[in-house]
Amino acid sequence: MIRSEILGTGGYVPARVVPNAYFNYLVDDADHWIHSRTGIRERRFSAAEEATSDLATSAALLALENAGVDPIDIDCIIVATSTPDMILPATACMVQKNIGAARAFAFDMNAVCSSYIYGMEMADNLIRSGKYKKVLLIGADTYSKILDFDDRGTAPLFGDGAGAVILGAGGSGKGILHSMMQSDGSGWELIQVPSSGSRKPVSAESIAAKENTFKMAGKSVFTFAVDVIPRIITDLAERGGVRPEEIDHIIPHQANVRIIDFISKKTGIPKEKFLLNLDRYGNTAAGSVGLALDENRRNGKIKPGELVLMMGFGGGLSWGGVLLKA
Repeated sequence: MIRSEILGTGGYVPARVVPNAYFNYLVDDADHWIHSRTGIRERRFSAAEEATSDLATSAALLALENAGVDPIDIDCIIVATSTPDMILPATACMVQKNIGAARAFAFDMNAVCSSYIYGMEMADNLIRSGKYKKVLLIGADTYSKILDFDDRGTAPLFGDGAGAVILGAGGSGKGILHSMMQSDGSGWELIQVPSSGSRKPVSAESIAAKENTFKMAGKSVFTFAVDVIPRIITDLAERGGVRPEEIDHIIPHQANVRIIDFISKKTGIPKEKFLLNLDRYGNTAAGSVGLALDENRRNGKIKPGELVLMMGFGGGLSWGGVLLKA
């Protein structure tokens, strides 16, 4: 059986560190207010001249180096993002040029904060088909470019970052065991940028109304997350023929530590099994799972042969998960 194995990973965040105190203009003692509600201490914001393709390129180059793979041997590049450099062309094509992957085909995909997990499903299916040998997936977002910095309910939550993985065909028994994706379009209005496309094109009026910035119904999204995450864990464990407690590590979308606390108590899975970095990076949207995967492979936390469950949830509404053997 052909199975998609991880050949290498890479992660990149911008240089600018933005501590919670930056938001003191929104709320008194912002550090305590934000950390107590989210677990976030700081995040990274890209520079004015940095775009999503720049972060994605840096993460991709690190993944290529980690895998020992020549860019010319990459068959496909998928950039998972909801903050592309521009509405067209695909950010993935810019990354292709930057890394010299001349033989690859490249495209973007957008499932908001679930994008990286959706991308893993797409990459895995391409490899399992037997037609493609190496796929580069990059989850990358620059939400600092689309935030309303007068909205204390969303502005402190997000940071910029990118996580990349190279998947290759293998038969060792390692790699992606099972995956799942789901959507519920009835909740699309809960997370949106109202004026950003053909429904309501950007105009002077929409900018003045800040309709070109990110909007989220936070309480409803929290309720959605704590409902679907246990189902992701149970479903993937059942498909993989393991008990949830046999999973060594869980890499969740890095949105809010309160969500993780709730899930840990609800499922009985110790919080120590959840690999988190949102205290340092905030919610990096499509970048979050890939960043945490790379970080914990490089620091030795994830060891060969261990079972790792990765999950994402976000706008759409969308959610999904991947169970793999490291």
